[in-house]
Amino acid sequence: MAIRLFIDGAAGTTGLEIRERLKGRSEFELLLLDDAQRKDENARRDALHAADIAILCLPDDAAKEAAKLAAGSGTRIIDASSAHRVADGWRYGFPELVGRDTIADAQLVSNPGCYPTGFLGLIAPLVRAGLLPADWPYTINAVSGYSGGGNALIARFESADAPAYRAYGFDMAHKHLPEMKRYADLRHDVIFSPAVVPAYRGMVVEIPLHLGAMPGSPDAGRLRASLRDFYEGSQIVKVGDDGAVNELLLDRSTPASDEMSLYVFANQGGWHARLVAVLDNLGKGASGAAIQNLNVMCGLPETTGLRLGNA
Repeated sequence: MAIRLFIDGAAGTTGLEIRERLKGRSEFELLLLDDAQRKDENARRDALHAADIAILCLPDDAAKEAAKLAAGSGTRIIDASSAHRVADGWRYGFPELVGRDTIADAQLVSNPGCYPTGFLGLIAPLVRAGLLPADWPYTINAVSGYSGGGNALIARFESADAPAYRAYGFDMAHKHLPEMKRYADLRHDVIFSPAVVPAYRGMVVEIPLHLGAMPGSPDAGRLRASLRDFYEGSQIVKVGDDGAVNELLLDRSTPASDEMSLYVFANQGGWHARLVAVLDNLGKGASGAAIQNLNVMCGLPETTGLRLGNA
């Protein structure tokens, strides 16, 4: 019997990508609402209760409302918003970090944010291994394609007077901060400097480190080797060879991908390092992560339907 799946918010960027990826997959029966029903509370409640699994592709407040509408149904939920990422009772949907069994058995799963996926993919394994200190004041410099900002930002960047660069988050209170601190087991909030560039999709997340000032003076080579060991066998997360990279580019027409590439760059003496993650903000940073979690929750091969390699 096919697994009944409801995407609440299927008309948004993330929801549309998920629907596209599920085309032709006979394991699932999509429960669909027409335009008149999409904002009807009773219709949404009925769909949420009829589904085996629901994926919430909604703004935070609407995602909280949807979780309440689904209460008592037994429906398993994947929330792509930031509403439940540090909430009690929810599992963090980063299988590589929290363990696939944790996701497979979960009732409620919250997708990671796109920027935190890059940050945590780099920092969390190294802090766990004791190679980087948990009490260091980490900073993040990151740029993303504009598709992650929702319809208003998409329209702004696709207008005739589109900006060439948009920096934001100057109140130092970005919604991604709590999950980055919690799931990297850090003692301090990070300083996060996000920006948007005129590419539809794609993301580069960078963490500069003064290794020579850290306790024990961590070695860049050991950091890279530890990341390779941590992600060994992964078809999704790859650790690159920094010696083969002269530049990292985000093209305006970067193709869709569910992979994430990690790099450890260092200077000659090894005193300075730049940890860099390259990913698709709509792939491993959103829709691809939701499909990965869906596969794991349903006992299906983890990479089914993902865009990997030349796919």
